[in-house]
Amino acid sequence: MLRDITIGKYYSAESPIHRMDPRTKILWLIFYMVILFAIKSNPLQYAVFLTATVIIGLLTRVPFGFILRGLKPVMVLVIFTVSLNVLFTPGESVLWQWSFITITTEGLHLAFFMALRLVLLIVGSTMLTLTTSPLVMTDGLESLLRPLKRIGVPAHELSMMMSIALRFIPTLLEETDRIIKAQTARGSAFEGGKLSEKVHALIPLLVPLFVSAFRRADDLAMAMEARCYHGGEGRTSMHSLKFTRVDAAAAVCAAAFAGIIVLAGVL
Repeated sequence: MLRDITIGKYYSAESPIHRMDPRTKILWLIFYMVILFAIKSNPLQYAVFLTATVIIGLLTRVPFGFILRGLKPVMVLVIFTVSLNVLFTPGESVLWQWSFITITTEGLHLAFFMALRLVLLIVGSTMLTLTTSPLVMTDGLESLLRPLKRIGVPAHELSMMMSIALRFIPTLLEETDRIIKAQTARGSAFEGGKLSEKVHALIPLLVPLFVSAFRRADDLAMAMEARCYHGGEGRTSMHSLKFTRVDAAAAVCAAAFAGIIVLAGVL
């Protein structure tokens, strides 16, 4: 299960998406999410959205199996959301009813599109992290947040924190997997048994994981201080960010995508 978590991982490949400016990709993702939550339960609009997602996935040149693998850890959340919508959404067309639980056609319809929305949201976010290295992501976030420095927003510090968080997700997952294997070799059981037993079995996992996380954070802080890091003032980047023809094409595609979504809603 831990190996299926792909968020925060970078997949090296030669693709137009990898070569795009990180600011373009971040803005594209924001634009993607806004439209995704703005549209209603329109099958044609979701069909356009799904088609666009598949095209972007092909352009990343990342195997679809690797992208979709990131859905496994969040399937519990998707199933929970779908269950709530199916069991507790009121409607006129009642299919089954027992006590306060009612299954309606409207509930099934809403649950399906809610699950599809969550899946598309996770896939879109995963493709951003898979095609953008943490260092480049930091530069892009800082550049986008820089205008907010005029009102006191610490742009560099925020982008650095987000980048470090994304960077250490795979590291902590590997550490968790190592601790689980070590504790299993010592006789701990993380699978099977009652719920109380599973919770009790997590204690030998969480304690060393927190200790390891704090130790890594302390080592990182010492390394940054040893390299005379003291904020973003006066710092420069090794590679300057530049908008290219690929980014211009992405902007045109975004406008065309918005127009097709609006047209699909009208039809």
